[in-house]
Amino acid sequence: MSSEQALTTRAADFSAWYNDVVMRAELADYSPVRGCMVIRPRGYRIWELMQQALDGLFKATGHENAYFPLFIPQSFLAKEAEHVKGFAPQTAVVTHGGGKLLDEPLVVRPTSETIIYAMFAKWIQSYRDLPVLLNQWANIVRWELRTRLFLRTTEFLWQEGHTAHATADEAEREARLILGLYRRFAEEWMAMPVLTGVKTDSEKFAGAVRTYAIEALMQDNKALQAGTSHNLGQNFAKAFDVKYQTTAGDTEYVWSTSWGVSTRLIGGLVMTHSDDNGLICPPRLAPLQVIVVPIWKSDTDRQGVLEAAQRARQSLVDAGISAQVDHRDAVKPGAKYYHWEARGVPVRLEIGPRDVAQGQAVLARRVGGKAAVPLAGLPAAVHEAMDEVQAALLEAARARREANSIRNVKGREELKAFLDGAGGFAYAGYCGDAACETAVKEETKATIRLLPDEEFRSAPAPRTCVWCGRPAATEAVWAKAY
Repeated sequence: MSSEQALTTRAADFSAWYNDVVMRAELADYSPVRGCMVIRPRGYRIWELMQQALDGLFKATGHENAYFPLFIPQSFLAKEAEHVKGFAPQTAVVTHGGGKLLDEPLVVRPTSETIIYAMFAKWIQSYRDLPVLLNQWANIVRWELRTRLFLRTTEFLWQEGHTAHATADEAEREARLILGLYRRFAEEWMAMPVLTGVKTDSEKFAGAVRTYAIEALMQDNKALQAGTSHNLGQNFAKAFDVKYQTTAGDTEYVWSTSWGVSTRLIGGLVMTHSDDNGLICPPRLAPLQVIVVPIWKSDTDRQGVLEAAQRARQSLVDAGISAQVDHRDAVKPGAKYYHWEARGVPVRLEIGPRDVAQGQAVLARRVGGKAAVPLAGLPAAVHEAMDEVQAALLEAARARREANSIRNVKGREELKAFLDGAGGFAYAGYCGDAACETAVKEETKATIRLLPDEEFRSAPAPRTCVWCGRPAATEAVWAKAY
C-alpha cells in the first residue's frame, strides 16, 4: 500500500487492518511462491530479537543448539502412526533429485521428530548419555490451503526443542519447564499476556501423550495459540527404538519431549498491541527503539539542530539503545512523525532550536504522551520511558483480555450467544466427553483452547458441563481461533 493511503480501521475490517499494518510497517511482503512470504528487514529484526531472548532462556536451562536435515525419508513419518496421520495432508514431497527419480521420496520438514529420534537411536546407549537437551532454529514447510502473513504460511521459521530423558517424571518436568519459559517470554518481552494449560486429546500434537500451550487473546477476540510444549512419552522412542541401559543394567525406552514457537509470534505481537495508526511494538522487541527528529525553519538553525540530534543519538547508542536520526530535508516533521508511528518506534525525540538552547528534547511515546527531558542524562530518561511503555502495554492487553472473558457460563445458549457475538475467552464446565467438544465446534466454530492451569481457573469451580449438563470433570476455555 502507498505511504499516503490511510490504514483500514480495526472496526471496519480487522483482517484487512492486520495486513495493512504488516505492509505499512515493512515487516513482510507477499512472495511469488503461493502461500510463502518474504520477511523484510524490520520484520526479521523482530525475529532476531525474539531469537536472542528465547535462545538465552533455553541455554540458561541447559539446552544446546543443533541442526538436522531439511529432508526426511518418507518412511520415517510412517513409523509413528498418529504422527503420519496428523501431518500427511500438509507434507511437501520431493520425488526427483539431480534429474533422477529418487529411490525413496523425501518429505520437506514439517517438523523434525522422526529424523531426530533416528539420530537419538545412534547417540543414546546408556543412562550416562541422558538427558539429551537439544534445540534447533530452522524453517518448516506445511502445505497450507489458506495463508496469512506470519500467522499461517506454507514456509515459516521456528525453533523446535527435542529432549530425551530417563524417566517419565523428568519428561513431564521438561514439558512444564518450557511452557513456563514460553509464558515468561510472551509476557516479559512481547507484553502479551497468556493463559497456560493442557490441550484436549483432539487438539494435542499428533503423537504426543500431552500437549501444553500458551494462548493469547487478540484485539478481535480470537485466540492465538502462541506456543506448544509436548510430552511425547515413549511413543517416538518405541517407533525408532531409542533405548538406554539403566543403572540396574536393564534396557528401557527413553521418555521424550518436543516444543516450539514460530514467526507466528510476530503476527501475535501486531494483533495484540497495534492501533489504527499502525504498528505498536514493545520496546524490548522494537527493530528501532528511538527516532530522533531534528526540526528547523531556517538554514542558520539547521547545523546546530542536526549536531545536537546526532549527539543525542550517539548517547543513546552508547547506552545500548537503538536510535536513528531522521534528517531528511524534503519531509516535514509531521510526515516524519506519521512515518515512524506507523512503523512502531516506541519513542520519538524532537529537537528544535529552542530545545538546543535549553539543553533538552521533547520525548513523545508511541502510545501517547509528550514531555521535555534534559539532554544531559538522556539515556536514563529514555530507558525509564521504554520500561513504562513495556509495562503499560502488558497491563492494557491483560485488562482487555479480562474485559472480553466470561466465566461460569450457565449453559449452551449463553455459550453460543457469547461466541457468536463479540467473542473472547469463555470459561465453562466440561464433562470431558469429546462429543460435547465436537458439538460446540460444529455449532459455534469455537474450540477448546486449553484446560487451564490452576492459576487461571474460576472460583468456585463449575459443577456441570456447559453443553450437556452432566457433572463437570474440569473447566475449559473456549474461543474462536486463528
